[in-house]
Amino acid sequence: MTNEMKNGRTSFFDGGLLQFIGWSILGILVTVLTAGICYPWALTMIYGWKINHTVIEGRRMQFHGSAFGLFGNWIKWLLLIIITLGIYSFWVFIKLEDWKARNTTFAS
Repeated sequence: MTNEMKNGRTSFFDGGLLQFIGWSILGILVTVLTAGICYPWALTMIYGWKINHTVIEGRRMQFHGSAFGLFGNWIKWLLLIIITLGIYSFWVFIKLEDWKARNTTFAS
């Protein structure tokens, strides 16, 4: 839908609080129960929910990232954090934002 509108606005977020709470709890449970191994899955699940519920200037956003695609980067970043005694952790946030942007498009 290229001309989506909500209350006269063309840019909006249409996700709900209960959905957010549910996805967050599921992400935390998956991360804790797998001792952090599935954290990339939890991230992609929550990123996907946020981005897929975002409309910018009437165009819905769509997230295409996968946990598998993030997992390789996650291992590399973790190793760099260990090698640099934690210094690289400052860059991980930026790397995650870049990865998220590369995996976000406008829906057709």
